[in-house]
Amino acid sequence: MTVPAEQQIRAAFDDQTIRVYQAYSHHIADTALDKGTFISPPFKMERMTWIKPSFLWMMYRAGWGFKDEGQARILAIDITREGFEWALANSCLSHPPESMTPEEWIAYKHSKPVRIQWDPERNLLLEPQPYRAIQIGLSGDAVVRYVNQWIQQITDVTPLAHRIHHLVASGQPAEARALLPVEQPYPSPN
Repeated sequence: MTVPAEQQIRAAFDDQTIRVYQAYSHHIADTALDKGTFISPPFKMERMTWIKPSFLWMMYRAGWGFKDEGQARILAIDITREGFEWALANSCLSHPPESMTPEEWIAYKHSKPVRIQWDPERNLLLEPQPYRAIQIGLSGDAVVRYVNQWIQQITDVTPLAHRIHHLVASGQPAEARALLPVEQPYPSPN
């Protein structure tokens, strides 16, 4: 088995869309599923919202949907690749590079509506891996674009998350692995 590059976007995608995941309360999830996008309220447009292309990293973050009521529902959101790539092109890392002064960092950060963070990817047991998964934080104009332009479909994958968790907990890793979404390296955008 080939170990992925340390920082490589891996996701389920096709020619038009890429799948990202988010976890929400029942109220936000039900409204989003009913309307086909996030509606404010209950969704808060003024807050940074984090999208995650990695299914297992989302499971780690939300505890398979059992962590707390605010993350009880796992949603798969298919967004346009054009929107995803716009987010990457209008992003900066969550932490400043050593080459920037604090003042330069503040100015640069305020010019970018998207934050990128690389965290250890997770396996079926939610253990950290030696390579990283990307988390993408959308704020300001990026959230508006996400909600109003990029979202193509929202699917509730909570039952899938619970099924995989049950299989892992009952010592059936092969069966659990067979249900995981297929995530491939995403072609590096210009």
